[in-house]
Amino acid sequence: MKLAVIIPTLGRSGQVARLLGYLGSQTRLPDEVILSAPDATHVQLPESSPFPVSLAFGPRGSSAQRNTALGPALGRFDIVTFFDDDFVPSADYLRQVEDAFAGNHDWAVVMGRVVRDGATNAGLTWEDAEAALRETKGRKFKGPEVVDHVGAYGCNMSFRCSMVGDLRFDERLVLYGWQEDIDFTSQMRSRGRVVCVTAIRGVHLGIKTGRVSGVRFGYSQVANAVYLVRKGSVPASFAFPLMFRNIAANLGKSLRPEPYVDRRGRLRGNMLAILHVATGRIEPEYILKI
Repeated sequence: MKLAVIIPTLGRSGQVARLLGYLGSQTRLPDEVILSAPDATHVQLPESSPFPVSLAFGPRGSSAQRNTALGPALGRFDIVTFFDDDFVPSADYLRQVEDAFAGNHDWAVVMGRVVRDGATNAGLTWEDAEAALRETKGRKFKGPEVVDHVGAYGCNMSFRCSMVGDLRFDERLVLYGWQEDIDFTSQMRSRGRVVCVTAIRGVHLGIKTGRVSGVRFGYSQVANAVYLVRKGSVPASFAFPLMFRNIAANLGKSLRPEPYVDRRGRLRGNMLAILHVATGRIEPEYILKI
């Protein structure tokens, strides 16, 4: 099977260069790595690489950048794996992904277990990631080895190309594209299983540079959830509890916010989106006007 890795990136050329070097240690090398960015200033190519590296330039934003690279890749590869530019996969990640699809023809989407996630804290270093992968190497986690999911976590997700068809990421979910990964992969459930294989491991560094403002992100936490439920792509039983947890976290922590999270800005964004939803305005792209 031919496998491509797509890495959407923005403003992290040094991080991408390090990730490309790290991918050279995979036990199953990618057949190609495609970097999707607004322009060449966002990427730093290695002088040499054990696999081809190509560039895909197009509009800025998570959904748009995923689409820019995905469309041309579908006809050339059997599997497309998306990595965030701050995701560190275990050395056997791609081999395990290929084995998972080869042995399960009804699987449409495969994601790995995130053994540590810097998105939930101040962020992690490469050293943190490498230590976590060493500690969990060969470990059998409690619970089932394969878990069905509503959708996949976008920091690491792989698709069987023959099942994607004309489905694309929703470009109304602009900039950071909050929940664009769940929207896309939830729709893939009509074509095959969406699973997490817990033996496939990686670490999400959760680097904070390149993120949108707190107000914009807070607006997306509400507006995107309501939009996707009305669209019918994401179940209300998933989207609304997530939305309410985020609002509660922003409200509860706004008096003593973490130094790495703009809780007050997020809360203002939440309130503005709630006001818009109450008046019938459901417009994810409104964040471009904030």
